[in-house]
Amino acid sequence: MTTAASAPTRAEVLYLFRSLLRIAREFSDYNIREYTKRRTIDAFRQNRDLGDPLTISSAFADGKSQLQVARRQAAVYSLYAPKVKSIMEIEHH
Repeated sequence: MTTAASAPTRAEVLYLFRSLLRIAREFSDYNIREYTKRRTIDAFRQNRDLGDPLTISSAFADGKSQLQVARRQAAVYSLYAPKVKSIMEIEHH
């Protein structure tokens, strides 16, 4: 566990990244799933060159907060999952 004064370790950041991508896969709606994946990747790319430990800690805390929001949203969306798949998910034979 990191404190506000120390930056998270590489392993903690990678775990957060993987957790966000894993949560994205739980959305049954294609558009929401893809948006969540894209937003996660974009945010981590944007923050990869941060150098200040305080800024890194702040970005990490924001990421953990986003993970909690995504978990709640995935739970809600699972209750109201669409009956029909998106056109992007229909298999073509």
